Amino acid sequence: MNRQQRSNLIEFQPRAFNAGTVEYINSQWVFFDEETEEAALVDEFIHQEVEVQRNNKWCKGFLLDNGCIQTGKETITLQDQEMIKIRKQLIYSFERLLDELNDEAFVQFINTLNSLNFSIYDCIYCYNHLTFLDHEKGVSGVNFLILDNEEFICSVQHHFDYFETQNDRFELTLNNGKRTVIERIS
Repeated sequence: MNRQQRSNLIEFQPRAFNAGTVEYINSQWVFFDEETEEAALVDEFIHQEVEVQRNNKWCKGFLLDNGCIQTGKETITLQDQEMIKIRKQLIYSFERLLDELNDEAFVQFINTLNSLNFSIYDCIYCYNHLTFLDHEKGVSGVNFLILDNEEFICSVQHHFDYFETQNDRFELTLNNGKRTVIERIS
């Protein structure tokens, strides 16, 4: 699996965007999240990936200053009351953990989360113990994650043992008592 395949799996995760409308108020663009009804200045999302709905289709780009969006070679300007989607940011420690997993463990973990109706964008807490260890002689330990899909909570313990072989064991427990264990040894 190459970097592009990993990126595609991440890109098409459920709940990857906050959707809402933008309004031009007091010389500033304001984003109104349709789910939470919270307001935020659009400037808080500069350089993040956004999608804007134009002519009944979504145009992808990156948010620039002054309500402009760079879509490839074209720059478009936001319009008042326009519907947009802003890509959510992964928790940094979780993003690092995903980068450190080998391809098989990465795919198996994400597919298992998705089968339980969770997305990587549901992660609200991640303790990544791997970032604190020296990888030269091999490492072992546990990472802890909490995910919330607004219907259930999922607690994940990622037991890792990286010496001659690489062993990843994910223990997922939902708040309704459902448990799933996956293990990848390579």
